[in-house]
Amino acid sequence: MTDTAAPAPAALSASTVLRRHAEQQHAEELDALARADRRPRPENWRLSPQAVVTYLLGGTLDDGYVVTPKYIGARRLIEIAVATLATDRGLLLFGVPGTAKSWVSEHLAAAISGDSTLLIQGTAGTGEEQLRYGWNYAELLAHGPSEKALVPSPLMNAMRTGRIARIEELTRIPADVQDTLITVLSEKTLPVPELGTEVQAVRGFSVIATANNRDKGVNELSSALKRRFNTVVLPVPASEEEELAIVVRRVAELGRALDLPAEPPALREVRRVVQIFRELRHGQTEDGKTRLKSPSGTLSTAEAISVVGNGMALAGHFGDGVVGAADLASGLLGAVIKDPVQDGVVWQEYLETVVKERDGWKDLYRACRAHG
Repeated sequence: MTDTAAPAPAALSASTVLRRHAEQQHAEELDALARADRRPRPENWRLSPQAVVTYLLGGTLDDGYVVTPKYIGARRLIEIAVATLATDRGLLLFGVPGTAKSWVSEHLAAAISGDSTLLIQGTAGTGEEQLRYGWNYAELLAHGPSEKALVPSPLMNAMRTGRIARIEELTRIPADVQDTLITVLSEKTLPVPELGTEVQAVRGFSVIATANNRDKGVNELSSALKRRFNTVVLPVPASEEEELAIVVRRVAELGRALDLPAEPPALREVRRVVQIFRELRHGQTEDGKTRLKSPSGTLSTAEAISVVGNGMALAGHFGDGVVGAADLASGLLGAVIKDPVQDGVVWQEYLETVVKERDGWKDLYRACRAHG
């Protein structure tokens, strides 16, 4: 009988990982910043607060080394976020879906702690043990409660090592579970009553949580927990040029990471996607002359990146490698129409009153009509 078992997978290399952690992908930049950094660093921080801001926003170091921007937006917001983490308060990044809350959270943790992986994903099923600690039940049944049987959460590990813990979608976690954080954030202590001990946070420890305003009213934070956080609202990009720069940069990174066999799309094509998203999001054309209905979705910058990235995949694998209107049409349709009835009407009206009449957009109009 022939053995058809698949061979054991080889150890993962950096080139085979689909998406590397921020501290891995940008290790060279972080090292360059650390070498050039002469400013005071809070204990257990890898970089000074000023260097963390430079890592997020980009800049040129004294030796000429260029640090690429990870976030394009108001400098003051990032300064406030970094300053918060240098105090005894947690940081809550708040905003509409797709405003780079998770992205900023990851890069802040990478720059400050050198480790963005101490992550808890909030859901309706998140329990206290995921925030505090759990148990190895085989060990617990065999020998009773002990340090060996204890399974620390990412939060507990962050406290022990003086690092940043990240909590995604905090308002999706049940309110009684959220309040587990109150003692941690106020007393910097996590009691373990089963062992009669506690874990005290080491300097450098903090928490970055994210929440989006679409979840407002789902599991509101208690007033006691709100007071333990400093809230920074991340807005949608203020201008078309700012949003365009974000999409162009992220799409280029996505194409390189996935080895897509397509050219980076022409600026004209990316601008059309961004303009469509901004007009439908704001309920009017860019010139303010035409009022529009807005669809039910958020049409975030992240979705614009996805639409253009999908267009690159279509052009590379099923086209001539050059992103055109036909490659973008299906992605636009999927992004805009979340509710087939309500959003379908919004999209058809936009196609007929704006896209059809706009100079140089006839190809996009025909492609979108062909897709439904």
